[in-house]
Amino acid sequence: MSTATAPDTDAKRGINLALATWVSAINFWAWNMIGPLSTTYASDLRLSSTDASILVATPILVGAVGRVVVGALTDRYGGRVMFIAISLASIVPVLAVGAAGAAGSYPLLVAFGFFLGIAGTIFAVGIPFANNWYEPARRGFATGVFGMGMVGTALSAFFTPRLVASFGLFTTHVLVAVALAATAVLCVVAMRNAPAFTPNTDPVLPKLKAAAKLGVTWEMSLLYAIVFGGFVAFSNYLPTYIKMIYDFSAVDAGARTAGFALAAVLARPVGGALSDRIPPKYVVLTSFAGTAVMAFIAVFQPPPDVWSAATFITLAVFLGIGTGGVFAWVARRAPVASVGSVTGIVSAAGGLGGYFPPLVMGATYNSAENNYTVGLLLLVATALIALAYTALRLHAHEPKQEEAPP
Repeated sequence: MSTATAPDTDAKRGINLALATWVSAINFWAWNMIGPLSTTYASDLRLSSTDASILVATPILVGAVGRVVVGALTDRYGGRVMFIAISLASIVPVLAVGAAGAAGSYPLLVAFGFFLGIAGTIFAVGIPFANNWYEPARRGFATGVFGMGMVGTALSAFFTPRLVASFGLFTTHVLVAVALAATAVLCVVAMRNAPAFTPNTDPVLPKLKAAAKLGVTWEMSLLYAIVFGGFVAFSNYLPTYIKMIYDFSAVDAGARTAGFALAAVLARPVGGALSDRIPPKYVVLTSFAGTAVMAFIAVFQPPPDVWSAATFITLAVFLGIGTGGVFAWVARRAPVASVGSVTGIVSAAGGLGGYFPPLVMGATYNSAENNYTVGLLLLVATALIALAYTALRLHAHEPKQEEAPP
């Protein structure tokens, strides 16, 4: 590449990566519209702990499963088309959830929350999009920066309760819908696929089947289900946890949840960048060890605000580093032509990893003693099992990339 074209290419990379991160942030905000308001819904609609956890978990489930198909479609149509399509498709569910909440209907909230999960599929678009723009040696950095779009959960946790207090429930959802529409228009005008992108026109189902035959797909799915699943679960359920354990208001609980989400978001590119310099295995091992320790500390309910904040923010940092490390590992090991399909399955596993913990936390909540001890100890055990598996079964130095079997 000539010196004249290199700066121009770097600028295009930067612009498109920044746009992709912004699209992810807005869609993550839309995906997380219910979580920050869960305590309000629980109070107004007199929901049980289990009912509230189902409400929070439903968008997570659809956002997870939908990533499998969206990742394969990204291989075919490219990130630009899929970013636009998902942003537009998320508008109606956002408005519908707002209308259901304003009407005070729990069944409609759950039903429309199901379709709100569409916004959560955005992650399966960005990883192959970023990979195509960057050479292998910088893909950990690129996927880590794109992963910072998770900041949308922090924005939602912090701003959604405040916007509802200032403008009302439905108007807040209208504002997010407008932001989604404006984001789609911005992508039409300014976003481009990388010159390296080549559409994979093979039928979607055979591509998914081929990706499912790769060992890397299931190895990385297991790891990502824990680190990203932990992030999603806490980002959505932490407002309820904080309300129950520390008796904060919805606004105060949202602010503290935003701090958790922001810490994980900022840690993600650190995990990706570290994985460009040292084997991702060691980054992921550090993540699991730290997660187990901090979850165990949380069992003892550190007093607010300094000690509880330090506990959960440190937990968020370890989870964030792990998410960056796992996807840097995916970028190294997945066959280039199958990155979207592998990403879709792995990111779906991450979403599913975030679906079950809120249900477990709701089901194991000890109302008599006001604690979530069982749920937190299950996280400790899961992190330790993943730590042992990663240490004993996975290689620090990568073998040659597997090719998808026909």
